[in-house]
Amino acid sequence: MTIAISAATALAVFLSVLIKPEVRIGKIKVGPYWIIALIGALCLLITGSLSLKTLFLGLTANTAVNPLKILVLFFSMTMLSVFLDETGFFRYLAGKVLSKAKTSQIKLFTALYVVVSVLTVFTSNDIIVLTFTPFICFFARRAGVSPMPYLFAEFVAANTWSMALVIGNPTNIYLASSAGIDFISYLAKMAIPTLLAGLASYGLLVLLFRKQLKAPLVAGEASEERVENKIALILGVAHLALCTILLTVSSYLGWEMWLIAAGFALSLAACALGLAAAKKTPVCYLTGAVKRLPYELIPFVLSMFAIVLALNASGVTAQLGSLLAKLPQPFGYGVSSFLAANVINNIPMSVLFSDLLLAGGAEISAVYAAIIGSNLGAYFTPVGALAGIMWMTILKRFNVNLSFAKFIRYGVIISMPALAAALLGLVIVF
Repeated sequence: MTIAISAATALAVFLSVLIKPEVRIGKIKVGPYWIIALIGALCLLITGSLSLKTLFLGLTANTAVNPLKILVLFFSMTMLSVFLDETGFFRYLAGKVLSKAKTSQIKLFTALYVVVSVLTVFTSNDIIVLTFTPFICFFARRAGVSPMPYLFAEFVAANTWSMALVIGNPTNIYLASSAGIDFISYLAKMAIPTLLAGLASYGLLVLLFRKQLKAPLVAGEASEERVENKIALILGVAHLALCTILLTVSSYLGWEMWLIAAGFALSLAACALGLAAAKKTPVCYLTGAVKRLPYELIPFVLSMFAIVLALNASGVTAQLGSLLAKLPQPFGYGVSSFLAANVINNIPMSVLFSDLLLAGGAEISAVYAAIIGSNLGAYFTPVGALAGIMWMTILKRFNVNLSFAKFIRYGVIISMPALAAALLGLVIVF
């Protein structure tokens, strides 16, 4: 029963993303994937495949991999990043850098890839996708060029360089926390795999879009964004910078990362309220950031966590872990996590693999391999990550025609070599 419900849920989530990534309920648009996951979790509870006691103990366990702590950490970092976006910081920075490209598309393309890569390292791949995709669509339309090279440069860079720091992706946080990997240890091991994957993906993107990038570009179209409230911008940058620094040394201080991130998110909210009160202006940046938080992630993560608990209780996880342990390592975990992310999405895949790694008695290199798979799997198919689901939805709103088949065609060409490069880098550091 547990296997049947779990498999049916995974298949339904996949099909929902493939066929209808967004549905309208009244005036509200929602992603059906989280509703399906929630129904699957409820079915497990109703049939007795998962007890309420087991679920409660899992959600209240005082461990670093507690999904509630992971969600607090992710939402707090997202809050800091989205607040900065509300001030216009990301669009302003992108406009300044992109304007330096003059009339050369290849310079523009490279500048965009570099900017997105740097920002992704210190924020989150989901935030970059939400921030830069509308900007690129607008810019390409004004400049009279195809948006595809720039959209894929943004998406690939965001989901490659998100591997560099543990805060770059919620899957990094989950898998690293489950293995007790601290901020500095993570960076030490993932720096080379990320660099190699980044160089490989950039080279492949240039080769893939070389003909389109030869067309001339209208100069000066990218520098129209301005920052209106510099004080709010400074507050946002200071909070994000200080938070990142403290996260870096959190293991040495003995502080939990989710508490640090939550503290800075609350501090920024208090500062924004104080600034608005002092200037007698609306708290538009704060309210805008709160409205834009990805709330659908909460029921989705908790539901998939419930499904994993049920699989653990039934003994399925232990059997799968034993099978994975027989594959060549770390490539076995890297490739299997990469493929699994494109069947059930990278967040539930990470929840499942955190237990598979434990059940199979895997070495620490296997954890990093699974992290690589969870990030790079995002641009193999749109199902691979929530970032892909959001990206495809935004493109539809801007009337950019990108079919599922075309995404996969580009994804196969770029993701496979990038995965091989990253896993090779992992072998080097271990």
